Amino acid sequence: MQFVAAPARLSTVNATFEADFAARLHWSAEQDAAIEERVAAILADVQQRGDAAVLEYTRRFDGLQATSMAALELTQAELRAAYDGLPAGQRDALTAAAQRVRSYHEAQKKACGESWSYRDEDGTLLGQKVTPLDRVGIYVPGGKAAYPSSVLMNAIPAQVAGVQDIIMVVPTPQGAKNPLVLAAACVAGVTRAFTVGGAQAVAALAHGTATIPKVDKITGPGNAYVASAKKRVFGQVGIDMIAGPSEILVLADGSTPADWVAMDLFSQAEHDELAQSILLCPDAAYIDAVQREIDRLLPQMPRAEIIAKSLTGRGALIHTRSMEEACAISNRIAPEHLEVSSREPHQWEPLLRHAGAIFLGAYTSEALGDYCAGPNHVLPTSGTARFSSPLGVYDFQKRSSLIEVSEQGAQVLGRIASVLAHGEGLQGHARAAEMRLTP
Repeated sequence: MQFVAAPARLSTVNATFEADFAARLHWSAEQDAAIEERVAAILADVQQRGDAAVLEYTRRFDGLQATSMAALELTQAELRAAYDGLPAGQRDALTAAAQRVRSYHEAQKKACGESWSYRDEDGTLLGQKVTPLDRVGIYVPGGKAAYPSSVLMNAIPAQVAGVQDIIMVVPTPQGAKNPLVLAAACVAGVTRAFTVGGAQAVAALAHGTATIPKVDKITGPGNAYVASAKKRVFGQVGIDMIAGPSEILVLADGSTPADWVAMDLFSQAEHDELAQSILLCPDAAYIDAVQREIDRLLPQMPRAEIIAKSLTGRGALIHTRSMEEACAISNRIAPEHLEVSSREPHQWEPLLRHAGAIFLGAYTSEALGDYCAGPNHVLPTSGTARFSSPLGVYDFQKRSSLIEVSEQGAQVLGRIASVLAHGEGLQGHARAAEMRLTP
């Protein structure tokens, strides 16, 4: 079967550009009402019946005819056996990727995840105490595909942060366990793992059951049911983000081989029909060349149908007046993945303010970031990079303020607090401060 990928051709010089651009970007993160209703029922059922409900939904949705939760738990020995049983090439690649991810997050912890304090001139101590969360749950997708990279990206920063208990849940439809996923759990320091998925897994992690422990935070991507469940349990537990479809935006000056850029656009389009792949470039002839490569390469792709639907429905090749204008448009989009595919990427990087991850230079394929570069691949989507960040060590830590006021400091701070507290009509606050003042 022949598939055609026809991303929209837009130009910033056209009078209709703003309207066409807005239409191409629009994507509603609101879930279907039927999904929301079903998820609410599953969450309530798991909260009430615990393990019995988890077993029932696992039998119904994943086809696992387990009669006890013990049959759904993966032992450490099973995880280790999966690692030991991998072909040498896979085992070496997994270990190398894990080491790079761990090194990056260890550096991140040193930069932003340490406690600190100082004393001011009157001897008052002020500071911040950083402590890890006690227990986290990581959700690893396991329906249409298996994602060992997601295990590494979620579990390793939690481990580096100092989290003691890392609980992994992963659906295994019809009981098919992916050895790479299990091996990744071994490498990444997962404490306990369960072959449970969907909204019922989120509910179990959020509320706890007799078998699956309640966690403090849930991270990791999933389908619409998982996203809806995470949204509903937020407040009872923490969550990382509500992720939308995958995105890539390529800023190109025309110097990178066109087939490289075409394949980079494919790398996100192949995820999902709703994924978005956009090229911004001031060279119209180069855009034509990229389209030709899209047409040439598409028939070779195993997921050609998905790529074609994604590029035709949500993709765009945009001709800009300049690279500066391309950078400005990129900031408006705030993409999940942003490739700066130019001879001088560092010339443009200072102009780029909003992106989940920025990939600099023609050799920096987004795919490398997905697997082994080191920085986390769990990134904000749907424009949320304007106000949120990639998953990191800081997501598995919390900060407590440290305050130790000296007797001398209380004489200064107490008078300030007294005035402000009286101004707010809170006399108890005022008197508490005043009692520490020396007559």
